[in-house]
Amino acid sequence: MTTAQFSPFLSAYLVYLVAVLSPGPANLAIMSTAMAQGRRAALVLALGIFAGSFTWAMAASLGLATVLRHYGQALNLLKIAGGLYLLYLAIKAARSALRKNQPTMQKDSPIRSQQTGAIFLRGYLIHLTNPKSIFAWVAIISLGLPPNASLSSVTMVVGGCLITGFCVFCGHALLFSTARAARLYTASRRYVDGTLALLFGAASVKMLTVSL
Repeated sequence: MTTAQFSPFLSAYLVYLVAVLSPGPANLAIMSTAMAQGRRAALVLALGIFAGSFTWAMAASLGLATVLRHYGQALNLLKIAGGLYLLYLAIKAARSALRKNQPTMQKDSPIRSQQTGAIFLRGYLIHLTNPKSIFAWVAIISLGLPPNASLSSVTMVVGGCLITGFCVFCGHALLFSTARAARLYTASRRYVDGTLALLFGAASVKMLTVSL
């Protein structure tokens, strides 16, 4: 595979990395669980969230693979939808960066009073019921796949993003189970959100201008 052929895949990976790192229900749930209940509970929750992401990834990739093989024009519509969604995330991140006070995270009961399966299921439902998940996968796959996308191309995009998501979710569980990491995030939250706003905005402009 040449550099030019791999470039769309790399763009999809980078956009997904930004999306999966952005503040949202899943990441906030992992962070709050890590700080309130410890590393084990946070890892179990992270695995449940990853399972939800895997579910949406399979649904989006299988559906898009069929559509893109028969209707190349659908790619432009998907890119417009993905671009508008990324614009929404940019505005949301910018508003968070301008907010001085960080939203208060809710603490759950100690892990000893919960079963591992219940924590996993909670993580799975958090991601499965989050509209951001399916729209993010639609945006990522449409950005990284050409109109005549093959099954191997779909597998490459989805597989790379799933590996990234697994590392990020579990990484949050490990990092935010320490008091020092929690303090660092709290201190730099506005700078992180400002950077995310710029990255989402740039990705949105790219997708919308290519589609029009």
